[in-house]
Amino acid sequence: MKNKKLMGAIAISGALALALAGCAGGSGNTGGGDNGGEPVETKAADYNPQPRENLKEGGEVNFEINEVPEQLNAFNSDASADTARLWYYYMPQLLLVSPEGEVTKNDAYLDAYEIGEDGGNTTLTFTFTDEAHFNDGTDMDWTAIDATWKANRSYDEGFNPNATDGYKQITSVEEGDDVKTAVVTFDGIYAWPSMAFLTGGVLNPKHADAETFNNAYIGNLNAEWGAGPYTVDEFDANAGFVSFKPNPEWWGNAPLLDKVTFTALEDDAAINAFKNGEIDQVEAGSQERLKQVEDVDGAVVRRAQQTAKTVLMVDGDKPQFAELDARKAFFMGVNIDQQKQIAWNGLGYEEEAAGSLNMYSFQDGWTDSFAEAGLKYDVDEAKKLLDGAGWVEGDDGIREKDGVKFTVVYPIFSNSPVQEALAKSLQAQQKEIGIDVQIEVRAAADFSDDFTSKNWDIFGLRFTDSDPFGPAWMCQIYCSDSGLNLSATGNAEMDKEIADEVESQKDAKSWTEAAMKLEPKLIEKTWGVIPLYNGPSVYVAQKGLANLTPEPYVGLDLFGVTPVENLGWEK
Repeated sequence: MKNKKLMGAIAISGALALALAGCAGGSGNTGGGDNGGEPVETKAADYNPQPRENLKEGGEVNFEINEVPEQLNAFNSDASADTARLWYYYMPQLLLVSPEGEVTKNDAYLDAYEIGEDGGNTTLTFTFTDEAHFNDGTDMDWTAIDATWKANRSYDEGFNPNATDGYKQITSVEEGDDVKTAVVTFDGIYAWPSMAFLTGGVLNPKHADAETFNNAYIGNLNAEWGAGPYTVDEFDANAGFVSFKPNPEWWGNAPLLDKVTFTALEDDAAINAFKNGEIDQVEAGSQERLKQVEDVDGAVVRRAQQTAKTVLMVDGDKPQFAELDARKAFFMGVNIDQQKQIAWNGLGYEEEAAGSLNMYSFQDGWTDSFAEAGLKYDVDEAKKLLDGAGWVEGDDGIREKDGVKFTVVYPIFSNSPVQEALAKSLQAQQKEIGIDVQIEVRAAADFSDDFTSKNWDIFGLRFTDSDPFGPAWMCQIYCSDSGLNLSATGNAEMDKEIADEVESQKDAKSWTEAAMKLEPKLIEKTWGVIPLYNGPSVYVAQKGLANLTPEPYVGLDLFGVTPVENLGWEK
């Protein structure tokens, strides 16, 4: 499973893809105070859950999406959260997750799902239903589990997986009592056995070679390799449009809708599309966006706790950020409180410091790792660090070293006034310590490619969590080969620390404690990425739209992953 995914420009929308997690569900958050606006309740989840009998058969739902990414294999490191959204509508989803994080089997695919132990090793047993098969006729059996494991267990076999966490701990996948049963064996006792096959589901065995895994989904959805209640209807990558229709190969509960569409839209275009009735839900995570759509006829405002962290990342491969103290100085020059005030102005929301890339403040075991490591807004200290690193302030106030100006490029992928204000605020904050931040406004469609190609010096994005397993994904955040953290600040020594001190733990509580103890030490050695805030997930949707955001990485149901066939309209 991939837990963490990138999300676009700071504060509003966007989405790339990778993994991270937590531990337990959270309660609602009531905010207010100095960020402007009266306090407004933010629930843990607010997705209008409804049983199927309350919903109509038929109809259509139209969604916005940030982009139709080039890489459309959700297991691939170059995929995004938008990839995962599309993937979920036409690919198998073996396991489901409640908003609080309870994992259960999807009865359409599995007759049995059991966690056990054999000879001191954790085991998983999957028994597929007799009907379960892929659209191309390939039976869904133990070989699908085997192919998924082999494609995701290592970066050393030619595959480019999103994350190896959970897969690299597996020693074997074998046929059980019959071909429909897969027995997965871990190396010893493993604390997070459900995570590996959770949100990504399983791959068609035809993905078993690296060439197919890495390249076959570039610009191609490959619907014939899918399985699920929906299948691809129309796909136009250039127009940023994908639609899904009921799958004639599906054997489970019929999807309630006749059609589901996703259209790639810039921020302003999405607002106008909702106002014009062209889409049925729009993200409204700022006061200016919310005001434009909250009074649209039939609109309902939904607010939930966001399972995502807005982060700032720097590229340690660039000469300006090559030194640890220069990176730390940059982050100490960021006024996070001011960023929060801009992002949440008028939303009536506030929260504790994000404090960790492993967990959320509403989860058991969370501590403020970044404060412990020394993160604070301190202009004087930031200047001292830059002085000590040899960055000398010039006549124009901008620092220079060895003939190189401390000028860095910061792309933003939104035309939102809030996004512009956030970027300009950061620019002004950094100028105070002698760093010249050049803001470049780019198209939302360029987000994934620009991030993965490191076409930036500073990057603002959201790490989104698809499950509640917290520190289980620590390596994807901090290991040197992470496809999510592209700050180039990890190293082999840190990888070993994570493996020895954290991944060696045999139960979730001990693993979590070890991860939170190690995290501040890793921060002190890297200073490559910091969390700014989590924030609320605010959407405006048409009244009667139920079982919203069933897919992972989208945020009205906390950690929930629910059957996509149950999305629909109330009677």
